[in-house]
Amino acid sequence: MGFSDVHINELLSIQPGTHPQQLLDIISELILLGLNPEPVYVALKKSPQLLKVPVMHMKKRSSYLRKLGLEEGKLKRVLHCCPEIFIMRQRDIDSVVRVLKEKCLFTVQQVTEILHRCPYVLREDPGALEYKFQYAYFRMGVKHLDVVRTDFLQYPITKTKQRHTFLERLGRYQTPDKKGQTQVPNPLLKDILRVSEAEFLARTACSSAEEFEVFKKLLAREEEEESESRMPDGESASVDKEEEEDEEEEEEDEL
Repeated sequence: MGFSDVHINELLSIQPGTHPQQLLDIISELILLGLNPEPVYVALKKSPQLLKVPVMHMKKRSSYLRKLGLEEGKLKRVLHCCPEIFIMRQRDIDSVVRVLKEKCLFTVQQVTEILHRCPYVLREDPGALEYKFQYAYFRMGVKHLDVVRTDFLQYPITKTKQRHTFLERLGRYQTPDKKGQTQVPNPLLKDILRVSEAEFLARTACSSAEEFEVFKKLLAREEEEESESRMPDGESASVDKEEEEDEEEEEEDEL
């Protein structure tokens, strides 16, 4: 299979008690997916519980990954970032894929590319993943193809909102209109998200770290107040409803 003697000895010691045939079967399935010995070794070293997976389960999951288009070169990155894809519950993976296809309306090819480029989405809550896409599409005006190309879904929503809103309030970012036009040229997504905070402030926002820190605290306070303001409304509405019901009951008693 191409493993060095050192790798073989280490693989045998990763999960003490594992039958050599079980180890061989698991490695064989990974090799059949188009992986080279090195990424297989790294994945098993990183996630030794893979060696406890029943072989039939491994075969079914391998077949499923092929159907998603994740094989050969594409699976190397997925397995490196998220080796637990082989031990995750099927329904959890299905939920993520369903959100990408049915809620976010990505094509089958785009879903494959997202899972390849941003395998961490497999760990996300489907609702949070949908919200992240909606924020990109509706608030920032980012189209499907750009969401895929820029690996947008891999970035934390908090970081995205902070940097985007900061630029917006500085007048350096505008949500495109229906024709995709803005009155100011929006910076590229890579210059917003793919750079360090220092670079973002120096080159994209043209602002200071102090200003950004103050802004982040204000934004957090705004979101907290917004969240709190919704709760009393809901409570008062339910209280009002209870009072109305009490009054109706009193009227019925009087009658």
